Amino acid sequence: MFQLFIDTEAFQDIHQAAEWYELQSEGLGPRFKKQVISQIEGLKSRPFSYSVRYGEVRCMRIKKFPFLVHFTVDKVPRIVKIFAVVHCSRNPKIWLKKDR
Repeated sequence: MFQLFIDTEAFQDIHQAAEWYELQSEGLGPRFKKQVISQIEGLKSRPFSYSVRYGEVRCMRIKKFPFLVHFTVDKVPRIVKIFAVVHCSRNPKIWLKKDR
C-alpha cells in the first residue's frame, strides 16, 4: 500500500470544482467530491495502473466528470503525491505552474 499526500492546491481544485457543480445542479457538488475521493483512495493500492503523461506525472481521469488528477509516485518511501485536479478543457500543462 502507498500513502497519499494531497497538496493544498489539489484540495482547492476539488473544492472549487465542487462549488461550481453545486451551482449548476443541487447535489452535484457532493457527488463530484465523493467520486474524486473514491478514485484517489484507489491510488493507494494501484498507482501504476495509470500511464506517465508528462515527465514523471501520471494522470487519472475522473469517471463521469471531465477532470484529470495529476500525481507522481515515489516507489521509496511508497508515496503518491497528488498536486492538481484539472478540468480536461484546460491546458494539461497548467500543472507546471503548481508547486510540486
